[in-house]
Amino acid sequence: MVGFKNRFMVMEVFLNPNRENLGGTPLIITQFNVTKAIKDSILVNFGVCGLATAMASFDVKYVNPITNLCIIRAATEDYEKVWSAITMVKNIAHVPVIFNLLDITGSKRSCQSLALKCEESKFEQYKLTVGDQLKPDEPKRMSSFLDRIKASKF
Repeated sequence: MVGFKNRFMVMEVFLNPNRENLGGTPLIITQFNVTKAIKDSILVNFGVCGLATAMASFDVKYVNPITNLCIIRAATEDYEKVWSAITMVKNIAHVPVIFNLLDITGSKRSCQSLALKCEESKFEQYKLTVGDQLKPDEPKRMSSFLDRIKASKF
């Protein structure tokens, strides 16, 4: 029996800082938002048949709303289709976004080590940017996200 061959894409999501704040509520990146935006992009650009073939192994495995880092899994045969659809995503919930691919890996272990390094450096940068306005619960939340990656529950 042969297992499924997957590719893991480690991506960061950049929100447009010059956008108008609609209703005073900022966009929080979630697995649902990212999945819906990518599925809609695949449907628009590759049609129903392209969506059906890509959905066999497609999954947004991990999203961190603090650092806007996400891990996306796709089948080896379809990862280029998913990747190209991701580059065509222009907004999530009417907020302009840009996806930046950090790396494509073929194993969960290499994805895990890369994601840990990225998350730790992005959180340090976040702490420097926010400064004194860092909420007391955010380091706990960040450590729970790091624990999720370490336990490979993504």
